[in-house]
Amino acid sequence: MRRSGRDHREGKPFRKRRRHDSRADPSKLRVREKTEPPGAVRGGNYERDLRDLLGGIGTPKPALFKPDPFQLEALAALEFEDVLVTAPTGSGKTWIAREEIRRLLEAGKRAWYTTPLKALTNSKYQEFGEEFGTERVGILTGDRKENSDAPLIVGTTEIFRNQLFDALRGGEDVRVDLVIFDEAHYLGDEDRGHVWEEAIILTPSRIRMLLLSATIGNAGELAKWIEELRGVRCGVVTRPGARPVPLRSAFLMPDKRLVPLLDKSGKLNREIAALAEQRDETRRPRRDSFRRR
Repeated sequence: MRRSGRDHREGKPFRKRRRHDSRADPSKLRVREKTEPPGAVRGGNYERDLRDLLGGIGTPKPALFKPDPFQLEALAALEFEDVLVTAPTGSGKTWIAREEIRRLLEAGKRAWYTTPLKALTNSKYQEFGEEFGTERVGILTGDRKENSDAPLIVGTTEIFRNQLFDALRGGEDVRVDLVIFDEAHYLGDEDRGHVWEEAIILTPSRIRMLLLSATIGNAGELAKWIEELRGVRCGVVTRPGARPVPLRSAFLMPDKRLVPLLDKSGKLNREIAALAEQRDETRRPRRDSFRRR
């Protein structure tokens, strides 16, 4: 049916709605404002704080590598004794292990590189494979077993400890000339520390030992214990100063903003503290729930 010019319900003339004219005066048009997520901050202090947080991050310019004195000291000591290296994360502890492994492989000898984590083991396996060639590197974890006869084996500390047990029961020698304990501070772990302790106790004194850590506070005491246990001197090499790559701590807010974890005075960011307090309030049981019905 054709629509009449009158409203069939009230008998009033039907009024056609005017189409929006894009040529109309913009100042007379009503524009719906775009709302921001709750708590969002645009411009102002947030942009400034974000620039301060992320400023300077990037790839450094290429430069000729020059070993630090503590790295050279550790390499020289490894020729005659066990070595415990304590240095901040990012200062180049792995470089010491890599250069000593290179020297051993060139001399036709063998090495074991132990880590506490499977993810770190996989990472080192890939790194050393690119450095020394995949045919010279093997991996042994609870999930992977590849090229187990390679002169360089990367594996978890538990696997190395198990190999020592097997060799002891079978009256055989472990075919290795150097063992590297990465993250050696796991020796003090309540749940897994006994694995590192057993590995150190069972490692024959003919095998040179290199321990790497960033968080051992009693390095001298630990080195003395290793000396008494193995009958081989254990030197301590420490890198002085702060970590060369500073940490930047941040928190991703629910509204997708990245805010510094600490303020300029070193205290917890007020926004993060308020968010944590709000979460605690929602998790706190109401008093009404304890009333008897």
